[in-house]
Amino acid sequence: MKMKQVFFTLTILAASFSSIAQSSDIILKVEDEQVTREDFESIFRKNNRDSVITTASLDEYMELFINFKLKVRAAMEAGLDTSSSFQRELLGYRKQLARPYLVDQALLDELIEEAYERQKQEVRASHILIKCDPNASPADTLKAYERIVALRDRIVNGESFEAVATAKNGSQDPSVRDNKGDLGYFSAFQMVYPFEEAAFNTAVGEISAPVRTNYGYHILQVNDKRDARGEILAAHIMIRVDEKNPTSKMEGEEKINEIYALLKEGNDFSELSVKYSDDPSTAKRGGELPWFGTGKMVEEFENAAFSLENNGDISAPFLSPYGWHIVKRIDYKPIPDFKSAKNDIKSKVSRDARAELTKSSFLKKLRKEYAVEVDQKCMKAIYKAADADSAFLGKGLGTIKSKTLEKSLLTIDGKSRSVESFVKKLNNAKIRDKRLSSKEIVDQQLEAYINSELMDYEDSRLEDKYNDFRLLMNEYHDGILLFELTDEKVWSKAVKDTLGLQAFYEDNKSDFMWEERADVVIYTCKDAKVAKALRKAIQKGKGLNEINDELNETTRLNFSYEEDVLERSEKEIFEKIAWEEGLSENIEEQGQIVIVQINEIIPAAPKTLEEARGLITAEYQNYLEAEWIKELRAKYSFEVNESVLHSIK
Repeated sequence: MKMKQVFFTLTILAASFSSIAQSSDIILKVEDEQVTREDFESIFRKNNRDSVITTASLDEYMELFINFKLKVRAAMEAGLDTSSSFQRELLGYRKQLARPYLVDQALLDELIEEAYERQKQEVRASHILIKCDPNASPADTLKAYERIVALRDRIVNGESFEAVATAKNGSQDPSVRDNKGDLGYFSAFQMVYPFEEAAFNTAVGEISAPVRTNYGYHILQVNDKRDARGEILAAHIMIRVDEKNPTSKMEGEEKINEIYALLKEGNDFSELSVKYSDDPSTAKRGGELPWFGTGKMVEEFENAAFSLENNGDISAPFLSPYGWHIVKRIDYKPIPDFKSAKNDIKSKVSRDARAELTKSSFLKKLRKEYAVEVDQKCMKAIYKAADADSAFLGKGLGTIKSKTLEKSLLTIDGKSRSVESFVKKLNNAKIRDKRLSSKEIVDQQLEAYINSELMDYEDSRLEDKYNDFRLLMNEYHDGILLFELTDEKVWSKAVKDTLGLQAFYEDNKSDFMWEERADVVIYTCKDAKVAKALRKAIQKGKGLNEINDELNETTRLNFSYEEDVLERSEKEIFEKIAWEEGLSENIEEQGQIVIVQINEIIPAAPKTLEEARGLITAEYQNYLEAEWIKELRAKYSFEVNESVLHSIK
């Protein structure tokens, strides 16, 4: 049978040369599937990035690749790719993998670099807010804008920013009562993006133009800019006080000074925090706080913490709105380099308003790439129906003729979308601002519809436009299939097939052997005096528990022991003693005395199935996979074009 298998394989390989040698592109055929040199080389290089390419390495990888493709072929024939669970899982991965291809990558890179540069700086700014809902009517929006412009004019004409911010008709930010509009220091991602833009693009001492955010209109006064402080890991001891009660403040100061004196005498910071700190959330951890940077703590606390120059430095007592503190610096991290920070920044960019910028820019590029045409006659019919059905929201447009519904409304890259498809979207749309006219609503929803269709169309073409995406999707497609079938044929089978596992064990017992072992007790003694006492106790026939109690009567550090059955290679100490029954000589190890008692030498023997179940199961899995591959190689034809394979350099 084996000779037939070898002959069959060699016949196929020989046939491969004759049937596909003429192709300069096809490197492998598995049944009716062809693999191009480009695809194989891409996968090969991905998995052998730093390796020297040799004929042997190419041949070896091709064998693995053939096995892989044969397994995928078997999974496809079993219909695993048609199951709903497979389709859902693959679709879920595709959505994730497609995201980087559906944004303006060049703009995204710019925004990442911009954010990194901003993270190296901190801005201190004050602001005034006039609230304005994102969906406010044009009239209300104009009113809010005119009000913020009027406040800005007052400051430009000489009034102080703080006075205008705290005036009765000034800032509508509730925190203005406490901070007078001063937001302290902040860096990138700590404010909404339009606000951040204004802060970093306004010079120190200048007043920004009005800025629109989801909260309303702002103006900013930039008070300072400085290098970013990085992040610090610190611990603190806090004595809580009532800021309005002078007695409480004084008593707190006396207590914190007493604690500070104990620290200067050399008492442990963590122990004092556990005993005395009034911050229960950190006291039990020795006062340790999470890592923090600018904007995470009150200013007094941040200034004290970041003024400490070395790990282990402790601040003098200081007062914050929460009470008296002493801070200890544990560790410090400066702003990381761009390479280290890039992935984290990219993740943050994808979650804030910058993401909308990349999407909007991408949609503009798509409109240029694909011819987008809207039939204006059809639009007139939709406007007319919307006017006639003034209450159409949630009820649908009922007056459009069926002939019109069938007409093409939107064409993208020469492909049509019917009036009906847009009307369905329109009728199901959630209209937030119902003050808009019917035409404004239709225009707004048409824009959203075009964008959605553009994105869907681009998404559908990713495999054709981007070879790396196609290969990645193939990799996930085949990987999921392979996992399912390999689990069925190998992994789970090895665990569940108890009779097969037992038979495999019986046939291969000699591969799972214990070396010669010994039943040992390893005694560790504090010094030679304890070792001498141990030997006397053993001679008298005392048991281990009795010996342990006697030798450790005054301290638990005098003596310890370990009982086990061990192979000679498992302990270095065994190399220093005679491998025979009885007590060894005293062996000095790291200032202690070790004595080994060998009770019995156990000859080499096969491990039982229970003793080596994990190892035996793993080997049984390897056996099952090897047998499976033999079956697949016998079942399916495959052809390798070796001249193309070996041309890869």
